Amino acid sequence: MACSVFTELRERGLIDRDALAATFADRCEPYRGYSGGTVAVLHQIRGGRPWAGVAGALFDGRGSWGNGAAMRVAPLGAYFAGEFDRAAAEAASAAEVTHRHPEAIVGAMVVAVAASWAAVSRGKGCAPEELLDAVDPYLVDGRTASGVRRARKLLGRSVAEASYQLGNGAQVSAQDTVPFTLWAAASFLDDYPAAITACVEAGGDADTTAAIVGGIVAARTGIGTPGGVPQEWLAAREALPAWVTEQG
Repeated sequence: MACSVFTELRERGLIDRDALAATFADRCEPYRGYSGGTVAVLHQIRGGRPWAGVAGALFDGRGSWGNGAAMRVAPLGAYFAGEFDRAAAEAASAAEVTHRHPEAIVGAMVVAVAASWAAVSRGKGCAPEELLDAVDPYLVDGRTASGVRRARKLLGRSVAEASYQLGNGAQVSAQDTVPFTLWAAASFLDDYPAAITACVEAGGDADTTAAIVGGIVAARTGIGTPGGVPQEWLAAREALPAWVTEQG
């Protein structure tokens, strides 16, 4: 889904929610571990139902507050490097296709802003709290926002304490996921391997937390650089889909 967000931006320069919904539905591969709600939404969209009605109907009309929208959005933030307002607005649009609850939308927004800040800060000396300063204006009051603000007070603490206080994604919600991921990204901003290792150590929904943290930190460090994504890790990963690497 992150790859689909990227290709939509490459082709359009913005998020067209109708186009993104159709793309998500067309490329849905449920065996990859989508939540049951997301699979149902995408199957209904594939069947021709409008995305807004389908996504908005989840959980008795409240919409999903799951962590999937935040999980896939870091590339969008990096695409809009330094354009924090634009990154937040486009992230909200990308989230709404499947996650209509305010907690999920705020989670996606702040992850995008964090990646936008990380990308524009590359090569500059930065303190951990600067990442959290960058996202603070986008914290609409709620449980996710409260958790992110609490994360600032935990900078310098252990992974175990931070995950205990902030969550580790085990509840598969934005509020149980995003605060820890921003703490981890801020804490290991210049050390991609350490950032990913922190997510594994925290347990819970580690593939999601690692996707978020890795996306933010990689936007700052790059690939194959000191502290960046190791070349051996890159060589060991699954190949990207052809529709990502081949432009038509």
